[in-house]
Amino acid sequence: MKSLQELEAIRKRTLEKINLRKEHNGTRIVVGMATCGIAAGARPVLSAFVDEVTKRSLSDVVVAQTGCIGICRLEPIVEVYKPDQEKVTYVKVSPDMVARIVAEHIVNGKVVDEYTIGYYETHQN
Repeated sequence: MKSLQELEAIRKRTLEKINLRKEHNGTRIVVGMATCGIAAGARPVLSAFVDEVTKRSLSDVVVAQTGCIGICRLEPIVEVYKPDQEKVTYVKVSPDMVARIVAEHIVNGKVVDEYTIGYYETHQN
């Protein structure tokens, strides 16, 4: 069992990493956390991104949350904003997809096309 001080320290560190209003010039990973996203499983996705970014010590990457992104049927939705690049929208994201998105897109700059909204929309029957 963790002490109240340890839990408060963990809470504070996590809130700093998720703070949407924080000015940031690096990469932003934004997870849709409205009711629709939460119902579809966005909480574990958000946690997986925070864990993966922390594990890799990616100091120029911020994981944030937002409200409804507007495409509820494709939740959980994650948007990636890299400086001087177009936003990339990943859809139906599961925690199992997070490590690949971070490794390929965030670290190595290669979008995981088959997880994007464009790919999903053109390959569904």
